[in-house]
Amino acid sequence: MSEPSAVVPPELQITCEDVVADRYAAAPTVVLRLRVRELTGVAVHAIALRCQVRIEPLRRTYGDAEAARVVDLFGDRSRWGSTMHALQLGFVDRVVPGLPGPTGGETTVELPLPLSYDVEVAAHKYLTALGDGEIPLLLLFSGQILGAGPAGVTVQPIGWHTETRARLPVAVWREAMDACFPGQAWLRVSRETYDRLAERRSELGVPGWDALFSTLLEEP
Repeated sequence: MSEPSAVVPPELQITCEDVVADRYAAAPTVVLRLRVRELTGVAVHAIALRCQVRIEPLRRTYGDAEAARVVDLFGDRSRWGSTMHALQLGFVDRVVPGLPGPTGGETTVELPLPLSYDVEVAAHKYLTALGDGEIPLLLLFSGQILGAGPAGVTVQPIGWHTETRARLPVAVWREAMDACFPGQAWLRVSRETYDRLAERRSELGVPGWDALFSTLLEEP
């Protein structure tokens, strides 16, 4: 009796070819354009892909103004070697359809990445501190691969080492933000502080929050 054929585990190579703003999303979003390749020739029916996106702040340089704005995150420059760790930007899930061709193959897929506008979140506080240039990203992939085997469909995990790097231009991040909140920023305050601000706004008779903050900042 012949031995059953060994199942060849699939091997994915995923690269990020571009990062663009989604100007039609309901919330600030950038789109990661990925190219997915299967390297061993195994036929792939579908991929349940999970992507963890991290910012790698040590992989770029900073002007003096930017360095001053990240002090509360990392301290001064002399400490960055021990304090400037990766920041979590988000998790994204996506089902990738089967790769074309009888065996193996490649495809492209767009991965929408929602962005927070909460300055209390460390990653967003970091992004708002940057003036220009690019944001270095690390994409870590996990999930399941549905492939073809001798006895039918196989389910194999995506290799733990599957990852790639990408660059998000600061201009693209701002474009995504401005698509939903043009020229605006958000602050989160306690309900008590909000009530006090609302009361002060009524006392001063100013028309909006911008006018209130401008008035308070000008007070001695």
